Amino acid sequence: MHVEVRGLNKHFGDFHAVKDVNFTITKGHLIGLLGPSGGGKTSILRMLAGLETPDNGEIIFHGQTVNNLPPQERGIGFVFQNYALFKHMTVFDNIAFGLKVKKASKTAIRDRVMELVELTGLKGFEKRYPHQLSGGQRQRVAFARALAPEPQLLLLDEPFAAIDAKIRQELRAWLRELIERVGITSIFVTHDQDEAIEVADEIMIINQGQLEQKGTPWDIYKEPKTPFVATFIGESTLIEDASEVKGFKGAGDGKPTKALIRPEYIEVGNLHEFKMASATEKGVVKHLHFRGSEWLVEVEVNSHKLVTYRSLEKETLQPGQDISVLVHRAYLFNDERSWIQENNLKEDPMPIFI
Repeated sequence: MHVEVRGLNKHFGDFHAVKDVNFTITKGHLIGLLGPSGGGKTSILRMLAGLETPDNGEIIFHGQTVNNLPPQERGIGFVFQNYALFKHMTVFDNIAFGLKVKKASKTAIRDRVMELVELTGLKGFEKRYPHQLSGGQRQRVAFARALAPEPQLLLLDEPFAAIDAKIRQELRAWLRELIERVGITSIFVTHDQDEAIEVADEIMIINQGQLEQKGTPWDIYKEPKTPFVATFIGESTLIEDASEVKGFKGAGDGKPTKALIRPEYIEVGNLHEFKMASATEKGVVKHLHFRGSEWLVEVEVNSHKLVTYRSLEKETLQPGQDISVLVHRAYLFNDERSWIQENNLKEDPMPIFI
């Protein structure tokens, strides 16, 4: 299903929950609605499902405006974060529920349920009740039930929120594979960056009811369009005055400009380790955190705490050690614009995002 939203708005009393949101979703894509709690993600999802009515704006499925269509006529499957399974029904009957409502034949119901049992890895659990299943298994039943009537659009409201971290990671990969196999257009709400980046074809960043940016996970990380997106995605340090960072003096043409510096923008090493001495500053190692494949290094430079990574192949730094710090680039923004800028003192400029 191709989805288009134009000028979507929603108030709850005096609270403007969704503010003039516009987007399109290509058929077969898996989209992550990502943002802080209370930002408007679930309100958008519920309006798409027909569970909430927009104040104004259009929701268009395959060229047809569906604002006035009830949920059951929109061709939608919905997966809730709390599973919402029928406790008194077996796995088989939970999955079959939507098909029975549509008055499908017993043979069609049995064939479709068994197909989904196989697809979702629930074979052998057909006669069990929800309380006899693990959290991950219950969520798989919820997915199967949503897919049973063969919807054109699958909506998922924080589908892994009630599941522990280890199972959640396993289900992310499973969901990605399932959606690819079924080929259904899907939209899921999450506030977990890692989840959105790992699972989604595209991400829509929602903040205070507005769509800040839509794009692939890589594009959003590489080229954030707003200061909020830049600060929300990934780890970073915000410097209020970019000119305080060596190599960025005069950035912003004299206008007050802030710098957002991500770990991969920074390189650290022993004093005199860098050839580009003119672009480096002296810093002090504050903390080291072992991350398995690398060190996460917290360093203080001119009263600013920066965070970066250092390979295990290089000489290990020590807390309290004086080191050289090179900020290769920074995301800069002021009241007029935002951009990525290279350190202008580097003797041998490196390409952005090597």
